Amino acid sequence: MQSVNRDTFGPLIAYLVPGATVLFGFSQFSPTLRTWFAVTPADAPTIGGFLYLTVASLAAGMTVSAIRWAVVDTLHSLTGLPLPPLDFSRLGKNVAAFALLIEIHYVHYQFFANEGVAIAIAFVCYRTKLGGLLPLGWPDLAFVVLEAVFISTSRDTFKKYYTRSRQLLAR
Repeated sequence: MQSVNRDTFGPLIAYLVPGATVLFGFSQFSPTLRTWFAVTPADAPTIGGFLYLTVASLAAGMTVSAIRWAVVDTLHSLTGLPLPPLDFSRLGKNVAAFALLIEIHYVHYQFFANEGVAIAIAFVCYRTKLGGLLPLGWPDLAFVVLEAVFISTSRDTFKKYYTRSRQLLAR
């Protein structure tokens, strides 16, 4: 099995973790998903369950990423963070630098924004399982705090990515 390295870290955090978060939220409604997430030795997932969870997490993570593109990217754009005009004809000698910007900013943006979407979906699943919004408790406060942190951090990393990309590839 390949270890986590610079080439696999991005997809791992951008898709797998948010996808697993969504599946964990939906596991409240699916006995199969619950077995994939089993944590006690007696209920430990099988190799097949682990593989299914990994593939399903990637698929869910890609779906979350599409939702992120439609919602969070649009929200950031409408609130003063539009896509900068970039001149990709200047990319030739700057390919390595642009790849570095993607690695140190954009992949992290994807994680923070995707995880913001994923915990929102998991929270809706949690509240649906409880049967409504009341009574409120610590998990609700934790959701609000985490959501604020993830969306704020996504905006910061997106802004840095845009700013540095503009510096590198300005028209």
